[in-house]
Amino acid sequence: MTALPESSRIHDLVGIGLGPFNLGLACLTEPIAELDAVFLESKPDFEWHAGMFLDGAHLQTPFMSDLVTLADPTSPYSFLNYLKEKGRLYSFYIRENFYPLRVEYDDYCRWAAGKLSCVRFGTTVTEVSYEDDVYVVQTAAGELRARHLVLGTGTVPYLPESCRDLGGDLLHTSQYMHRKEELQGKKSITVVGSGQSAAEIYYELLSEIDVHGYQLNWVTRSPRFFPLEYTKLTLEMTSPDYIDYFRALPEETRYRLEKQQKGLFKGINSDLIDAIFDLLYQKNVASGDRPVPTRLLTNSSLHSARYGEGAYTLGFRQDEQGKDFEIRTEGLVLATGYHYAPPAFLAPLRERLRFDGHGRFDVARNYSIDVTGRGVFLQNAGVHTHSITSPDLGMGPYRNASIIREVLGSEYYPVEKSIAFQEFAV
Repeated sequence: MTALPESSRIHDLVGIGLGPFNLGLACLTEPIAELDAVFLESKPDFEWHAGMFLDGAHLQTPFMSDLVTLADPTSPYSFLNYLKEKGRLYSFYIRENFYPLRVEYDDYCRWAAGKLSCVRFGTTVTEVSYEDDVYVVQTAAGELRARHLVLGTGTVPYLPESCRDLGGDLLHTSQYMHRKEELQGKKSITVVGSGQSAAEIYYELLSEIDVHGYQLNWVTRSPRFFPLEYTKLTLEMTSPDYIDYFRALPEETRYRLEKQQKGLFKGINSDLIDAIFDLLYQKNVASGDRPVPTRLLTNSSLHSARYGEGAYTLGFRQDEQGKDFEIRTEGLVLATGYHYAPPAFLAPLRERLRFDGHGRFDVARNYSIDVTGRGVFLQNAGVHTHSITSPDLGMGPYRNASIIREVLGSEYYPVEKSIAFQEFAV
């Protein structure tokens, strides 16, 4: 039987972007004979936060939050199968640490991507339109047609307004490992921001402060260095039960909770906080009467920045005191996180997509964002509708099993309805 040319073939699903969530979807769709799916990625290969592969850095979720296991424990694309094929399964077992190294997780994703027939790297989507009841995906290599789309383009580094077009050689945490050597040649370095990435970078720079002799500052607007809340009853918020509860709340309530819940998934690993304190103590003991050249400042919001003569002058406001102060620094690391921006290629589809009162995608309970409620689905980028489950790696397989159910019209992978002991609603 001769295959149809791509221009006339209608896929069941086209996934755009290949981060861990769409890669997990690709792994779960690969065995389904009745589902024709293809996944497009503009990069030449899989890449996941390569700029943050610090020595010893690990995931903050255990290995079971891999691409497939929580949807299909028998999948050949599981992390345990990866370890078996790599000859490290027993070593991982003896290690007795359920948290994969970050570089290891990236290698696992590359391993999985290399086994898939439905993935096309080096394919940039330029435009998506809707014609004759199908989505038309334009790429430099031609067009594809599909009945469903899954958007997995992910988030992009966020820069504070005061630091945009600032000049100089500031860097976002996403670039850290690529530019670490250059950074450590500075006489002073300031890390601005909070969360795990800021803490990891500060700890590493502090570890090597004696070698390079720089002044090191860490400034955050948070009232304190918040630990990631990781108690088991709190973890039940990453559940179908909590999605049902949160999604049904009024929009303004959800937006208020979105701001309040950042510490639940953007906090710092408590062991790392303790390690930073211990390292500060150790270095101060070793330095004798000369204090270690480092400062940690909380409650301090960045409100201005300028660059000149090879250095940045950063203007901060100590929010609780209501006082302004400045820090001058040669090196600047922005640990200011990521944000989601709708891809420009969606412009022709705007009238078919749903937006809420704040101008963000109105993500339905089944993860759709189009007017039909089952045509276009969104990976991640739904904290305002699905709370902390949106970026959680462990909830990725659940979301993907739900999307597959919507596309097929039947449940191929069992989709959990309720797993929590506690009740979120009255």
